Amino acid sequence: MAEFPPGPTIDGPARRKEDVMPESVYKVIELVGTSTESWEKAAVAAVTTASKSLRDLRVAEISELDLQLEGGKVRAYRAKVRVSFKYGGND
Repeated sequence: MAEFPPGPTIDGPARRKEDVMPESVYKVIELVGTSTESWEKAAVAAVTTASKSLRDLRVAEISELDLQLEGGKVRAYRAKVRVSFKYGGND
């Protein structure tokens, strides 16, 4: 028996299987990374540390940058980073 592509649905035109995002759930957490050298290294520190205990990291978004000051001088760069990772399931 020949297979035909799926026809249109009530929701609109038919989609190929590759075009449909599978149903997934992601958790988003906020981390603060620090570095004495730069904001970039602070953000990388946060993601690197998170990747050691969280599986399937997906997206990291810088939400805030600030400086830790001491005596009027920059002591550390701090990056608040929102990280998302796949939540639950074993696929």
